[in-house]
Amino acid sequence: MGLIVQKFGGSSVADGDRIRNVARIITETYRRGHNVVAVLSAQGDTTDDLIAKAAEINPKASRREMDMLLSTGEQISCSLCAMAIEAMGYPVVSLTGWQAGFQTDSGHSSARIKTVRTERLLSELDKKSIVIVTGFQGINKYDDITTLGRGGSDTSAVALAAVLHADLCQIYTDVDGIYTADPRMVTGARKLEEITYDEMLELATLGAQILHNRSVEMAKRYNVNLEVLSSFTGRPGTIVKEVTKVVEKSHVSGVAKDKNVARVAVVGVADEPGIAFKIFSLLAKHGINVDLILQSIGRNNTKDISFTISRGDVEVTRTLLEEGKEYIHFDRADVSEDIAKVSIVGAGMINNPGVAARMFEALYNANINIHMISTSEIKVSVLVDEGDADDAVQAIHDKFYREFGDRC
Repeated sequence: MGLIVQKFGGSSVADGDRIRNVARIITETYRRGHNVVAVLSAQGDTTDDLIAKAAEINPKASRREMDMLLSTGEQISCSLCAMAIEAMGYPVVSLTGWQAGFQTDSGHSSARIKTVRTERLLSELDKKSIVIVTGFQGINKYDDITTLGRGGSDTSAVALAAVLHADLCQIYTDVDGIYTADPRMVTGARKLEEITYDEMLELATLGAQILHNRSVEMAKRYNVNLEVLSSFTGRPGTIVKEVTKVVEKSHVSGVAKDKNVARVAVVGVADEPGIAFKIFSLLAKHGINVDLILQSIGRNNTKDISFTISRGDVEVTRTLLEEGKEYIHFDRADVSEDIAKVSIVGAGMINNPGVAARMFEALYNANINIHMISTSEIKVSVLVDEGDADDAVQAIHDKFYREFGDRC
């Protein structure tokens, strides 16, 4: 008898019929002789609705109180699913994140898991109960409820699979696996049978919304067997693992875009040692993540430094740079929010010359201008105008998958 952890997203439990469908999937797994721990997200748009309700009462509500509110969404879906399983005649118990042993730090709205105490979980499994756990949440050392941030239910599921040494962690979504691009947006997108942790982590970080990047990072660290599949079709999904059987011939596994990007250009900084440190240490102290960075060649004893941040960090970044203008020594800071990042990812790119050139050729043929470029061993990212992002993804995908076959 194995242990399987199953995670169901908001679309999978959006209404009564879908909750009953999830209950059928869980009980079918249980009937095959497996122990089952299921992690559920809040129903449909519940989290967004709760955020809107909070804004009506207090637009500046503390993160602690927001965590208190948002944690209720997962409790509703878990209790309803447990009721559906009860009605089918199976032993089941629903647990909140803290009842399931999730201990986190105190970073409200973006808490990190410190440990998962498994005593209660193992006790319920020993009773042959199906265990339903609220995703996305835990408790800190002060017994305050915390949440892990949007997409945190994926991380909850992988954490449980790791500490319980599960045989498999299945992530059920509204698509039936990992595709070479978003199949809802890109014509000709193809489902992958398998993908490496590193490729999936890059895609998740670069804008693909199938798996939360923290969950992939954790799966890689603890070697958790992951499968991404649909709760609606019943078809096999995509396996995420350390090495795939096609990795040697793989050039590009996927194309992703991220429109939640802003570009900051710090113009006229002094061409001397320590300037980059002053800028980026200032941002780091205030928790602002920086992605693409480009520094111009010095001229007239000055240079320009451009970088990208999340759009949600724009105002804070503007304020910090303005307040630190005399300390850093620059002329002005320009911010552009009408841009997007488009990326290709593939584990075999490092050993296949010309991959980046083909990407740039696709953009040239589509008359799309590139503003910035960033590369690593398994990715190439470019910054383009936001209005060109969708066309850029389609053009790049066509270039690699029409010209070069199934897995370029």
